[in-house]
Amino acid sequence: MPPAVRLALGSAQIPDSAVSVWVQPVDAPAPSLSVNARAGMNPASVMKLVTAFAAFDQLGPTHTWSTRVASDTTVSQGVLTGNLYVVGSGDPALDKDRVGKLLRRLRGLGIERIAGDIVLDGSVLQLPPHDPDAFDGRGLRPYNSGPHGLLMHYNTLELALFPGRQPNEAVTVLAEPPLAGVVVDNRLVTSAAGCDVWYRDLEARIEPGPRLVLSGSLPAACGPRTWSAAPLAPAEFGAALVAALWAEAGGRLDGQVRSGLTPASAQTLLTHESPPLADIVRDMNKWSNNVIARQLLASLGTTYQGEAAEARDMVTLGARATAERLATAGLPVDSLVIENGAGLSRIERVPAETLGQMLLLAWQRPWMPEYISALPVAGLDGTARRRLRNSPASGQAHIKTGTLNGVRAIAGYVLDRNSRRHVVVMMVNHPEAGASASAQDALLEWVWGAQP
Repeated sequence: MPPAVRLALGSAQIPDSAVSVWVQPVDAPAPSLSVNARAGMNPASVMKLVTAFAAFDQLGPTHTWSTRVASDTTVSQGVLTGNLYVVGSGDPALDKDRVGKLLRRLRGLGIERIAGDIVLDGSVLQLPPHDPDAFDGRGLRPYNSGPHGLLMHYNTLELALFPGRQPNEAVTVLAEPPLAGVVVDNRLVTSAAGCDVWYRDLEARIEPGPRLVLSGSLPAACGPRTWSAAPLAPAEFGAALVAALWAEAGGRLDGQVRSGLTPASAQTLLTHESPPLADIVRDMNKWSNNVIARQLLASLGTTYQGEAAEARDMVTLGARATAERLATAGLPVDSLVIENGAGLSRIERVPAETLGQMLLLAWQRPWMPEYISALPVAGLDGTARRRLRNSPASGQAHIKTGTLNGVRAIAGYVLDRNSRRHVVVMMVNHPEAGASASAQDALLEWVWGAQP
């Protein structure tokens, strides 16, 4: 272990046994540093690198998802005389702007009124029941949302918060996107506290209606902030969003927006293509988007052709498809455990050696530029923008970070001072893991200094 790394770990009272490290230049035949590298470790959000590798390798960086709008009836004088069907494909990036554009295109076809229902069909992904409270009891936070065949806007309601100037003044809240039938009950007040971990004083709960009740306080010193919530399950969220955006587009609906299946006789009216996988992975890894990662893993489940394919649980099949993809590439997977592909898990495991060899293999793949450019750059952007800010290594590491209680991890690529690139992996699983960031930064600086 490099002396600076050992010193930082000692200061945090973290033993070597709780640390796994693997470093290898991309042009070298063997690692330059390997510590407990074959131990299965919880990687937290670094697991997204595995999901991204499997997605690129299986689907390719230009892969897109197609959302289809169809009907089994006719349009007469601006009226669709039956139901309209929106058929999902598992698109991870069908946000409010894209949904709105799709509905405006429908209006452009001359449809002013739908006499039946708008039926949302997410059956492309057959999924097990999902409990958003299961991980940490915070089921209203979007990161706990599960995948869905017709996921919309990442199942996320964005709340722009504007504190008052004086304590006890009301906090102004603006909610986006519009959700028909959802009431935001704002009881937030301004406080005189310092702006440290400001979101700890915010509370949210869902009441019948549905009504999202916001309570607690926001310090005036914070200025405007953004918070987010998932007040509805994905199917209900999509229904509320479509109802609101169809009305905004000037459309009328006699029936309701509901979940259902599309009849075989339905004819396609419109299709919407998602951004390419490369763009979606960039959004996932730059900002560690758990919803996208879960969605990608479930999409990989639709490609699985193994013996258990009849199980039709796309999350489980996606995990198997990912593990088999790595195994087929010659990577060691005996200690690999995938639960959701996002790293938001207490049971996911991967050895540093497996991650390191996977990153070396990615370096040789034709989609290597898309894979690496999707990673945060230390000191510059994404979730690594505050790392190595005042270091000569700032801007030289494309690195994915991962954080859970008891877990701190990094993995990616470092360009050293001699323009030689290295794969770097470090994972800490220990109650004091939160104090290991300085040790990880010391490792990145050691590699940048061409010490290996």
